Order: sequence, then structure tokens, then C-alpha cells
Amino acid sequence: MIVSHPYFIVFICVVLNVISQLLLKMGMNGIGYFEYNVSSLISVGLRAATDPGIIFGLFLYGLSFVLWLVVLSRLEVSLAYPLLSMGYIIMPVVSYLFLGETLSLNRLIGICVIIAGVCLVSRS
Repeated sequence: MIVSHPYFIVFICVVLNVISQLLLKMGMNGIGYFEYNVSSLISVGLRAATDPGIIFGLFLYGLSFVLWLVVLSRLEVSLAYPLLSMGYIIMPVVSYLFLGETLSLNRLIGICVIIAGVCLVSRS
């Protein structure tokens, strides 16, 4: 069954991780830039702890971690771990679409190199 195939579970882990990072970034965009000192960390920490996007992002990140444990029980880590780099392929595109971030030629070339690397690792 495809749902229990380790590669499918890795893909779900990557997608959950990408969505969680997007939600965390959107939540922090709402909070904004802050100085790195004790008083601001406390106030920012409280704001982050009550932000729905950050809370849901952390939940998805935790779910991704649990699924990753399933993957590790089924695949060699030397094969599974490089497959996580699919996030480096998906994240720039999602960031471009949802956050308006730059997708430069250098990034696109890097994404192509990562795709080639993932293909090589997954075939070994």
C-alpha cells in the first residue's frame, strides 16, 4: 500500500516540515523584528506561544518528527536522511508563492543540483 511505503512517508515528512516552516515564518512576520535580549525574548516568547500559526506550525513539525521515526524504522538512515533535502527543493518555491521571497537564478541552479543529488542517492 502506497500510504505505508517509506518513500511516501518521507515525502509527507518533507511536506509537513515545509508547511510548518511556512507557518512559523508567517507567525514571526506578524511579530516582527526584535532585539536579542532577555526582556524582549520573554515578551516575544509569550506572543509566539499564543500565535495560532506558530502553534499549528509546531504541531505539524512534531507530527513530521513522529513520522520521521517511522521512516527510520524502515529505511537505512544513510538513504533516508538525504531524501529530506527535498525540502530544499519545495521550500524556495513555496516561499516565492506565499511569502513573496526571491527565487533567483542561483537558487534555481542550486535546486537543480539538489534534485540531481536526490536522484543519485535514491538510486543507490
